[in-house]
Amino acid sequence: MSDQNDPFAAQPYVPPPRRRTEPEPQVEPERASKPDQPEPDVASTSSTTGDADSSTNEDTVEVQQPPAPDTEPTREIPSGEADQDDREPTVEMPTEPQTDDGTPPPPRRGRRRLAGALAIVVLAAGAGVGGAAAYEALQGDDSTVVSSLDTDTNTKQAPAGDIQKVAQQVLPSVVQVNVSGGGQAGSGTGIIISSDGQILTNDHVVESASDSGSITVAFNDASNAKAEIVGQDPVTDLAVIKAEDKSGLTPATLGSSADLKVGQQVIAIGSPFGLESTVTSGIISALNRPVASSDASGANQTVFPAVQTDAAINPGNSGGPLVDLQGRVIGINSAIRSNGTTPTDSGSIGLGFAIPVDLAKNVSKQLVDGKKVEHARIGVTVGPAVAQDDITGIGAEVKEVTKGSAGDKAGLEKDDVITKVNGNPIVSSNALVASIRGFQPGETVTITYRRGGDLRETEVTLDSDGGKLNS
Repeated sequence: MSDQNDPFAAQPYVPPPRRRTEPEPQVEPERASKPDQPEPDVASTSSTTGDADSSTNEDTVEVQQPPAPDTEPTREIPSGEADQDDREPTVEMPTEPQTDDGTPPPPRRGRRRLAGALAIVVLAAGAGVGGAAAYEALQGDDSTVVSSLDTDTNTKQAPAGDIQKVAQQVLPSVVQVNVSGGGQAGSGTGIIISSDGQILTNDHVVESASDSGSITVAFNDASNAKAEIVGQDPVTDLAVIKAEDKSGLTPATLGSSADLKVGQQVIAIGSPFGLESTVTSGIISALNRPVASSDASGANQTVFPAVQTDAAINPGNSGGPLVDLQGRVIGINSAIRSNGTTPTDSGSIGLGFAIPVDLAKNVSKQLVDGKKVEHARIGVTVGPAVAQDDITGIGAEVKEVTKGSAGDKAGLEKDDVITKVNGNPIVSSNALVASIRGFQPGETVTITYRRGGDLRETEVTLDSDGGKLNS
């Protein structure tokens, strides 16, 4: 979160492959019978910050590397980890460090993991972006706790299309999260989700404080409070903290990311590079964009189906919301693509990425309730499938199927190439992980796959990785 020299590794930018344009064969709705297969040794989930135990948790899709030295290597996709060959290169955004007089110190020298001229940057704890939605505060008794996670909460939307009024109404729900620990210090952003001080943010914002560190929260009314971590989920890069001795706060209105449209206008509000209460606006540029971040080894990674926006967000925007023109939070800003050669050079070039709010709401509820956060999985090992030109991505190739898993029960077999999930194109193993990450265990999805020359469909009821308590 607050490593000035990027805890996440950078990878050279590889342009996303274009989908094959040749006509697809006719779909055969029947599943082919599947012979019994030996149970593969599938590795388990790991976290985006390295907190998750890679030997105990599996991700949405498990990707392991079978011994095939003369072929293109594949690897397990644990908890948010995508295939090295086709993932978007990412690196954690540096913090916005501070000195005693409030001025940023000169950048420290250290490890450089950013490679190439263009890189995805995860917005680690800098001075935050915010944009929580308007909330009509209850009158009278401040002891009544109101939560954004309560769907029955009485809310008041800002006037549609009025950026100025939206900004004025969302600011009370935006906080700056200041974190220190492990010899590091920085700040990020949070969204107030309860009137008694529960705050949603990115896990990488508070990660350095998880081991005897400290957190303080600066509110829009210029007050400050200490805070403690309620729960963390490195797999989805989300966390909930709670400010001490606060009541009567203005919770955000959490919208829905299910019905977002490309071209829809959005607003980001926060403190890029420490410039608090900065308002930017733009549009949704794309949906379900697979975005991944990892450390140098690629073992600790989060992958999510991002909402892409051209609203300017920069270092320090981590954990802050992206809002629509009705003042509703529709995403948690978490990453940008930048052409900077070092983390401190990184800045907005109009390519920002937010965690969909529907995913954030589900995780937040589990964290607030003290539950294990469970993640959906298929139970297959996959690698990138490319066309004969060795460049064009055409799907996620199944390398192994875990016996008894959701994929096994649905009839998936080795060498099948998954091309769609619920009708949405899958052009890489990374895209498959991101897509499944947006669902919950127990949900049923329709998977389209190619077996030989035939295109088939099957319904998969997703498994759970069992979850892990992170607090």
